[in-house]
Amino acid sequence: MPTENDLRDLFANADAPTSSIDPKRVIARSRARRLPRQLAAGAVGALAITGVSVLAIQVSQVPSPATMTAGEAYDQSAPAPEIDSIKRAPADKVNVCAGSLAEVAPSQYGLQLDVTFPATAPAGTEPVTGTVLLTNTSDREVVGSTAATPVLTLSQNGTVLWHTNGAMVMSLVTVDLQPGESLEYSASFAPVRCDVDDDLADSFRTDLPPVPAGDYQLSALIDFTADPVMQQQTTELDLVSGPLSAITLY
Repeated sequence: MPTENDLRDLFANADAPTSSIDPKRVIARSRARRLPRQLAAGAVGALAITGVSVLAIQVSQVPSPATMTAGEAYDQSAPAPEIDSIKRAPADKVNVCAGSLAEVAPSQYGLQLDVTFPATAPAGTEPVTGTVLLTNTSDREVVGSTAATPVLTLSQNGTVLWHTNGAMVMSLVTVDLQPGESLEYSASFAPVRCDVDDDLADSFRTDLPPVPAGDYQLSALIDFTADPVMQQQTTELDLVSGPLSAITLY
């Protein structure tokens, strides 16, 4: 029976396997298996970097909140420039009851209003009718539009006694006047006296007291909107006025 030493010698002398492990081939195969995964990871990384680049370009193209010179910092705490929101009163609010007759600058388009009423009219509370002429006193054509009727003011020695009031007709009159041409409006006034409180209401009282017989003055105002092709530096309404017209109530 073989001893333990005999068995050791038997295994020691047994034939070794004919194949052997080549370290270089093992490393090459391992690299070959990792290469697709490395390429995929590299593509994802490149896509992520590209996305960041695109985002940065889009953000850089957002307009600046203010125009700045080179090296100038934008101060977000700086107040915005003030906008002049003060507008003149419309024609029917220029003169107020018991106030002084307003001095109005000439129309910037050369328009003028002339009141044409009878030289005399009876005193009382009945309306007195007449006409108002809008005339182009400039040397060029004037095109635009006005309110349906002018605003009349009855005054005496520079104090407003009455003016057109109440709801205005919401329509426009087309204006297309060559130099020297005129446009006529129908108009009327009441020979009565209004007070400060009347201007605070939607319309005047129906029982305003008549003015006494005497000499008075009539004047007219109207808002004119120029055609866009001929508007000047301002787009605000042009206030058209004219000379005082004398009238005697008896």
